[in-house]
Amino acid sequence: MTQTFKLEQGPIGIFDSGYGGLTILENIRKKLPQYSYIYLGDNARTPYGTRSFEVVYEFTLQAVKKLFELGCPLVILACNTASAKALRNIQQHDLPLIAPERRVLGVIRPTAEFIGELTKTRHVGVLATAGTIRSESYPLEIQKLYPDILVTGTACPLWVPLVENGEADSEGSDYFVKKYINELLSQDRDIDVIILGCTHYPLLMKKIRQYTPSHIRLIAQGEHVADSLKDYLSRHPEMDTMCLKEGICDFFTTESVEKFQESASVFLNGPINVKNITLE
Repeated sequence: MTQTFKLEQGPIGIFDSGYGGLTILENIRKKLPQYSYIYLGDNARTPYGTRSFEVVYEFTLQAVKKLFELGCPLVILACNTASAKALRNIQQHDLPLIAPERRVLGVIRPTAEFIGELTKTRHVGVLATAGTIRSESYPLEIQKLYPDILVTGTACPLWVPLVENGEADSEGSDYFVKKYINELLSQDRDIDVIILGCTHYPLLMKKIRQYTPSHIRLIAQGEHVADSLKDYLSRHPEMDTMCLKEGICDFFTTESVEKFQESASVFLNGPINVKNITLE
């Protein structure tokens, strides 16, 4: 029997496989502080970037359903891998059956929409997880909007572990930051904009900037996703009215509460209230 969800007023759901989505949440809360939010991190099963399309889809759908159970009328997949591997299936095949009046949005399309305004050479680079690069979601989305833009991507498999293990500012991270940037630029010397296609990567921004030529613009997603969400809610008042505006934010993790609180402090300022949750 297909599980269905009745639409009621509730918080906006923010989902990520780990902690990186907290950079998206932080930007959204700055832009839209009056709304209530639930952040759900599937920390027990992270990372998603190395998993198959089928597994990422299964895990992401479980998280979306859980956020619907918690009352969210709108869910943001604040995870590039989930956006690349699961979003379209959920939007096209699952929502019509289980929650036709609810919405699930990703982070790739909002980023792609702004790129045409930012590149002069029409050569764009993407640094992301292996899963996001393999999906070719960024080239596909950007070229739908801007067919003249050439998109080149490089996978950075060690950047997420560096961030989540608190090594973003360590001397040891320099080698791997420089390595992947050089790999990208060796493929296309005309790149003048680089998208940081993983929500963890803003935590490495200082070092990424250090090893990227100064004429190249670096694009973190948070601000663009926040702007896109604000525009979406203004264009869809029927969804906006279903989003609670009490300024409250709750956090859930599939891992230990203590570990989440400790690791989240790298991304957020101040203490947070976290609860454990199970996805199945």
